[in-house]
Amino acid sequence: MNPSIYFSEVTDPRVTGRCLHLLSDILMIGLCSYLTGGVNYEDMRLFALEHGDNLKDMLSLSNGAPSEDTFDCVFQRIDPSELDYCLRSYGQSILSDLSEKQIAIDGKKQSGATPTSRGNRGLYILNAWVSENKFCISQKAVDDKSNEITAIPEVLSGIDIEDAVVSIDAMGTQREIADLILDKKGHYLLAVKGNQKSLYEDIECAFKVNGGLDTDTTIEKDHGRIEVRKCSILPAREYLLEETIQSWRGLGTIIKIESIREISGKTTYETRYYISDETGSSASYFQKLVRGHWSIDNQLHWHLDIIFKEDDCRTRKGFSPQNLSVLRKVALHIVSEQKDKLSLKRRIYKAALDINYLRSLLGY
Repeated sequence: MNPSIYFSEVTDPRVTGRCLHLLSDILMIGLCSYLTGGVNYEDMRLFALEHGDNLKDMLSLSNGAPSEDTFDCVFQRIDPSELDYCLRSYGQSILSDLSEKQIAIDGKKQSGATPTSRGNRGLYILNAWVSENKFCISQKAVDDKSNEITAIPEVLSGIDIEDAVVSIDAMGTQREIADLILDKKGHYLLAVKGNQKSLYEDIECAFKVNGGLDTDTTIEKDHGRIEVRKCSILPAREYLLEETIQSWRGLGTIIKIESIREISGKTTYETRYYISDETGSSASYFQKLVRGHWSIDNQLHWHLDIIFKEDDCRTRKGFSPQNLSVLRKVALHIVSEQKDKLSLKRRIYKAALDINYLRSLLGY
């Protein structure tokens, strides 16, 4: 699907009649730069200079290549909610129905945009990720990770989650968020840690009394790393205090994940707990959901940093970090959808070498 269709919906933040370059050109050049290995405004201008004449069906460029300052000015001022709408629309064109999908929600710190911040402080982008399809369908910027609690409802409000499973880490394990998911006819899988102390202790006690009515064990080996994960589940109403049941609407199943990792001869142990409103499902089902949630780290955040060098980007003025993050995600989706045997990194390299391959990626 040609992404330029969705870019046409973005409002130009500049004064009408005083612009030398079309907003659609600037957005497409930015996207093409990421598809060919570019990382900054210098690369965007260089792409326009080198390929502008070869892409006249995609780009107007009636006044030549935009300057670096032009790219900087425009991306600072574009309303990020409009580009996020483009991201959602692009996702909906490929995934028209999210029912029975898993939507993982997690935040990623923009290290390049806030290089002096420490710990959980700094600019975070909260992402909604469809784990089965490896697709980011929405994002929301938050200034401090503690504010994810207020940002999560904003992300969910723009997505149809009916019959989908929404998985969130412990920061988002809040009664109001569980209520919102159920109100929108979705299902929740929420991690439980010390920020919900009474819930955590009740679940911990339940599994001490009974190891689990159903269990599932998986073994994963990769590059000298061995990990054994055991998932155990219990029906919440039979093993938790009535006070806990009443506090968490729809609570149906509690989940325990025990992980044993061996890396270079060193062994570590970890136990995690989760709650879900779903009942009647097997331990293997919840094992897959928990594993699916972490795909947002392995297949979105990792690719943004390693392939698109997001953490190396020092652009930090205005709305630039959020807007450029959208372009990177659209670029990631485009190269991920390409049907060939090349890796993502090699697809980007080939697009930089072969203008016709770039055209095929963009649907021209």
